[in-house]
Amino acid sequence: MPLISFFFSLSLLLPLSLCMMNNSMSSTQFQYHNGPLLTSPINIYLTWYGSFSPTHKSAISSFFSSFSHPALPPLHPTVSHWWSTTQAYKDLAGKPATKTINLAGKQYSDVACSLGKSLTHSDLITLVKKAITRGSLPLDSNGVYFVLTAADITVEKFCMDSCGFHNNVELVPGRKVVVAHVGDPAMQCPGTCAWPYAKPAYGPPGPALVAPNGVGVDGMVMNLATVMAGAVTNRAGDGWYQGDRLAPLEAVTACPGIFGAGAYPGYPGELLMDRRSKVSFNVYGAGGRKFLLPAIWDLVTGTCKAAA
Repeated sequence: MPLISFFFSLSLLLPLSLCMMNNSMSSTQFQYHNGPLLTSPINIYLTWYGSFSPTHKSAISSFFSSFSHPALPPLHPTVSHWWSTTQAYKDLAGKPATKTINLAGKQYSDVACSLGKSLTHSDLITLVKKAITRGSLPLDSNGVYFVLTAADITVEKFCMDSCGFHNNVELVPGRKVVVAHVGDPAMQCPGTCAWPYAKPAYGPPGPALVAPNGVGVDGMVMNLATVMAGAVTNRAGDGWYQGDRLAPLEAVTACPGIFGAGAYPGYPGELLMDRRSKVSFNVYGAGGRKFLLPAIWDLVTGTCKAAA
């Protein structure tokens, strides 16, 4: 049986009228399909493919570290506060989506781009298998394996109709893990996969916001958050989603273009702003680092819930 990858369309990050439509849909339209969620504590394993600067790696690592090392008061809201909305997503046994996300100490880098600079989805799975076979990464049933590709790496469907995806993969017989991909959109599609930190490629025009960590980096963080929420609440494609199973609206993709209160087409919503640097964001991470994370569909209120 072929594996199915669960993508989120790049159009779902655009400031289109669809975001307003989804913001008013009733919670009964967002349904549970009796499949598994990730309810146990999960470990995040990163595979870096291509050249990433230390600053780039630091920002993304800091995002994942923010779940277990939240910003200290009075900084609020935090990454963990944003994630708390997923606790309403429960499986058949009544267990909620995991609230424990740890960045694993082991990471794998392929700076030399051993599989070339144009990758298929099968190549991404091969990279993870290779890292595990070499002992660079462990085989962890509670692991989520992200393959991160640099700005000059092209990946099947990335920037064409997808900003990222997750897949439930059987790496060895009887052992399935989540493999996911997000690429750096800075060179290939900043207006679609890094909006609102870049002018939109389509839809209502508007000025780009100032990114706290860089357009490509913050685009990746937004997409990593989106993919992770989808993987946790819809691991194998039969968890929580709305619409067609092959093109589902998941926990975050049901809220396109919404980052703050009052969002409408072309406007991401009310955000926090650093008066000195003018950067816009909506959550604080580990060490006080600033991030912009998309709204999550709130099963309790039946609305898109933004952090700030």
